[in-house]
Amino acid sequence: MKYLYRMLAVSLLMLAAQAHAGKTVVLDVQKALLSSDSAAALREEMKKEFADDQRQLLDLEKQAKSLREQIQKKAGLSSEKEMGQLRMQFQKAFGEYQRRAQELQQRKSQKEQAFVGEMKPKLDEIVLNLIKSEDIDMIIAKQAAIYSNPNLDITARVIELLNK
Repeated sequence: MKYLYRMLAVSLLMLAAQAHAGKTVVLDVQKALLSSDSAAALREEMKKEFADDQRQLLDLEKQAKSLREQIQKKAGLSSEKEMGQLRMQFQKAFGEYQRRAQELQQRKSQKEQAFVGEMKPKLDEIVLNLIKSEDIDMIIAKQAAIYSNPNLDITARVIELLNK
């Protein structure tokens, strides 16, 4: 139902824009930010910064898988005490894996949010300059448009300007 209302709203906006006879363009903000040279540099920096954490995560994952396989192989063949110890080791390794994965994801997310916060003023300035220089009356988020002519998409221009 929300989808229907959203599409109706977008359609009404498009009709209103056409009735106004102003220039309407489409922009994929997320693509513009993530395709910029700055975003590529951030990804490379994060890859280096989090490489050790990523390796440790892989080691913990291997350890947990190994313990799970041992539990499966020894099921019914080992004593209940030995099986309990294996299960406890598995739970500890898997819990540590989950905790560290979540922590790493949070740190990555914080870094990405900081990047977006840094880039937003620059993006806003670029968009405002485009609005003035190209006499744009309306910018629609590409994700909200059901269809848009590729000639109306200013995302590539925004990326180019972000890279300057």
